Amino acid sequence: MQAFDGQIVNVSTGQAIAHAMVVADGKDWRRTDAEGYFAFGADHTPTTVTVRAVGYARGRFDVVPYGGQPSSAAAPVVLRLSAIRPRALYLSFYGVGSELLRGDALALIAQTPLNALVIDVKGDRGWVPYRSAAVEAAGLGPQTPITVADMPALMKDLRGQGIYLIARIVVFKDDPLANSNPQWAVRDAHGAVWKDREDLAWIDPFQTEAWEHSLALAEEAAQLGFDEVQFDYLRFPDAVGLSFSRNNTEAGRVAAINGFLMAAQHRLQRYNVFVAADIFGYVAWNLDDTQIGQQLEALAEQVDYLSPMLYPSGFSFGIPEHRDPMAAPYELVEHSLRRAMQRTGLPGLRFRPWLQAFRDYAFDHREFGAHEIGRQIDAADALETDGWMLWNPRNRYSAEWLKPAPAAKRLQNSP
Repeated sequence: MQAFDGQIVNVSTGQAIAHAMVVADGKDWRRTDAEGYFAFGADHTPTTVTVRAVGYARGRFDVVPYGGQPSSAAAPVVLRLSAIRPRALYLSFYGVGSELLRGDALALIAQTPLNALVIDVKGDRGWVPYRSAAVEAAGLGPQTPITVADMPALMKDLRGQGIYLIARIVVFKDDPLANSNPQWAVRDAHGAVWKDREDLAWIDPFQTEAWEHSLALAEEAAQLGFDEVQFDYLRFPDAVGLSFSRNNTEAGRVAAINGFLMAAQHRLQRYNVFVAADIFGYVAWNLDDTQIGQQLEALAEQVDYLSPMLYPSGFSFGIPEHRDPMAAPYELVEHSLRRAMQRTGLPGLRFRPWLQAFRDYAFDHREFGAHEIGRQIDAADALETDGWMLWNPRNRYSAEWLKPAPAAKRLQNSP
């Protein structure tokens, strides 16, 4: 048998892509070297390879002609990826199932530089919008409500429109799983199942058996065709006086969160899907784990993309030199991202921030409109992040917040 080797390059520039992940037949994988080259031994001449690299759209390539020898038998194959910077809107458990809200989001994607959606696969209440085998396997009882009747058909439609699709999975804030398995739940100081301010129970991150439900949903999302799995509420609760199954130390918390991400990477490796984690905005500034298990440098080693939630309303104490977040949306995003990049040594492409697209709740209760949102976007763009995401819990967005789409995109998306 012939050895199979090749090179991964940028389709537009021909530039080699280092550190790309190449997966052969969903079984074996290699990282490209500094010159974009990879090599599989003679014992594995695959029929299909999938490729992903930070800052690029995923690729799938058939490498063996029908009845023939691998195309690499004569020379290394050259596989080409297209650069992409996802600019996304969020659709909640209800929003993705609403023809009105989903339709409005798709209309904005056609009219503006938006090109991506973040979709709840498991939302803040632990609900999954479609009929899920993973929910059934977890023994959580009948799924109600169901907001998407045919998720594979919806995914086919969205992918047909060229939209980059991100599956948001809320991990440890999981009321249905905690209520069904109280032995896994976070407890209060009196030993009772603890509830947060929304009266929702959480899973103790130390309970590794409880990880399976979110990991199974992540695998299901990959099988559905999502480009990326994004884990949210990947943390311990930010409350005091709680009881866990192990000693609540910083080292233990960090190990639990990183352990979950390592398990996720292992579970998802063969699906050629990116892995991302949402983190508190202050994690970019705090050297410790912010008491929730999120330590910046440790997290950066486990994911393709870090997504800090850089909402001005969430920065109660401001940041150095800018104590009033409402007066400095650009500076808050720019300084936080720059600090995270300096601490980790990572380029902007490894970050895709969440930006505020909702009314302030902490300071003067102002509406966030074109100016505030535009300044946040400008800051993310200035640091060449891997795009950005707009969060609005009501899934209401406006074209006034965004620049018009280029003429070529408007033509492409016209009926």
